[in-house]
Amino acid sequence: MKKLIFAFSLFLIGFSVQAQDVKKVKKKNAKVSFTVDGICGMCKKRIETAALKTKGVKFAIWDVKTHQINVILDERKTPVDTLKQNIANVGHDIKGFKATDEAYNSVHPCCKYRDSKIIEDHNGELKKQ
Repeated sequence: MKKLIFAFSLFLIGFSVQAQDVKKVKKKNAKVSFTVDGICGMCKKRIETAALKTKGVKFAIWDVKTHQINVILDERKTPVDTLKQNIANVGHDIKGFKATDEAYNSVHPCCKYRDSKIIEDHNGELKKQ
């Protein structure tokens, strides 16, 4: 009888453990990449600086041609959304995080990536999201 009760108890414990939510494990060195709107070398410096000033970011590099930023960050210290918001705060759009008009207007005139004429002056094209 004791063995039957013991087995039944283990069975119930197994179900209760299985039914609990499994939280996403936050990584110490998470590799993240996403698209950031920009157009030139000054944009590159501004975007990378904003990323690197974000707590927990260890590495950040933005490619002018592909508009991709590659970041290594400690997710335990800072969520990716905070990083994206910090980049938007310096004037660069990211899918889901549009820079305010005030932040966008604060960038150098040659960095106005929303203006198609300036994009043509840079002999490139802005990747639309």
